[in-house]
Amino acid sequence: MDVNQFYGIEGEKPLDNLVNDGGFCGIFRTIGIVGDSLSSGELESYTEGIRGYHDFYEYSWGQYMARTLGNKVYNFSRGGMTAKEFVENFSAQCGVYSYDKLCQAYIIALGVNDANKSFEVGDVDRAFKENPSLDNQSFLVYYARIIKTLKTKQPKAKIFLMTMPYQPQCTEEVQNRRNAYNEGIRALAEKFANTYVLDFWKYAPTYDEKFQKTFFRGHMTPAGYLVTSKMVMSYIDWIIRHNHEDFAEVGLIGTPYSYS
Repeated sequence: MDVNQFYGIEGEKPLDNLVNDGGFCGIFRTIGIVGDSLSSGELESYTEGIRGYHDFYEYSWGQYMARTLGNKVYNFSRGGMTAKEFVENFSAQCGVYSYDKLCQAYIIALGVNDANKSFEVGDVDRAFKENPSLDNQSFLVYYARIIKTLKTKQPKAKIFLMTMPYQPQCTEEVQNRRNAYNEGIRALAEKFANTYVLDFWKYAPTYDEKFQKTFFRGHMTPAGYLVTSKMVMSYIDWIIRHNHEDFAEVGLIGTPYSYS
């Protein structure tokens, strides 16, 4: 047995080693996913000239994770979701802050629809420090509000922020806008404790023409969502292996106990 597989390897990048069993992602018994259609297993249909969009949560990468890990994963997600809509409406509808649905870990995968609607990215320091009125606020203010509320409800939860992947076929304008959103997400992660980045822009495979042809039919196919689940679990496994001390008390999250 090579025990080194359980440690962080010097120079190893987040997705150099895919873990088919979920790896150390399995230490979380409950995971909540805050996201849009790409977190909801949304499948696109085109029947007799009519296009349809359908959230099939059983095909979401979160539920592929649940079946791999044997844990509980909540889909706090819906097609078309933005950070603004999540804060103002959907968080209450989906019960993300309900006591019986509090989780040890959360993955936030928002930004695509916000970027498509050209919402202002905003200022990281303002989003982190202030608790402003939400009238006409920026993407980062709403995004930070989600993190702040999760930390209020479950203070020791581990939170993973996912950046948007790189798609070379997008226009330069779209690429620049998404990159600005991603920079804001990375900066927020540095502000909050117990918060990490799943940087798909930097480390996921490029969502190029071959990737799109293989794993998309408008939206992702079930195979695409399965591949995404493997990347998410492997990335979290990498983070844990390189930061074991940060995750030693995961089992005590949500309890009155700690080891100090």
